[in-house]
Amino acid sequence: MKILLFAKVGAVILLVSDMERSVKFYRDILELPVKFQSKDWTEFFNEDTTIALHPVKRRKGSAERERHEKSRTANVLVGFMVKDLDYTVKSLKEKKRDKEEVKFFKEPTNEPFGKHTIIEDPDGNLISIAEIQSTKPSQEEGFDLIGFFGAE
Repeated sequence: MKILLFAKVGAVILLVSDMERSVKFYRDILELPVKFQSKDWTEFFNEDTTIALHPVKRRKGSAERERHEKSRTANVLVGFMVKDLDYTVKSLKEKKRDKEEVKFFKEPTNEPFGKHTIIEDPDGNLISIAEIQSTKPSQEEGFDLIGFFGAE
C-alpha cells in the first residue's frame, strides 16, 4: 500500500499588495467568515480548506528579480461553488468596494455544467464562481473542476 504524501489542500494562500483592502474585499464583499486576522496573516473558513491572505514582501535584489516582480500577473484562480449564481451575482453587483464596483472578469454565462462567472480581487487574482447543475447527489459535496474553466 502506497502512503499519500499529500492528503488534501489545507490552504490556498494569496499574496496581496494591501492587506487591509484585501481583507475588506474577502470579508465584506464575498462575506467569507474570518477565522483569524492579523496585520501579516488572515484566514477565512473554520473547517476544511482555508483561504489565507499574506502581504507580498518586496525585497530589493537583482535586476532579474525586480523585472520578474514587475511582470508578475495573477496566476491563481480560486473556485467557489454556490447554490444560486443569479442571487450571488446580484448581491456582488450591489456591493461597493471603496466606491468601486466588483470587477467581473467574465460575465455570468450558462455553461454545459451550469452557470459560471469570474470576478477579480483587488490584486487581480481571479475568483471563479459556479453553480454546478448535477443529477448526481454526490456532486453537491465536492467541486467539479470544470467550474474552474472559462478564464482563458
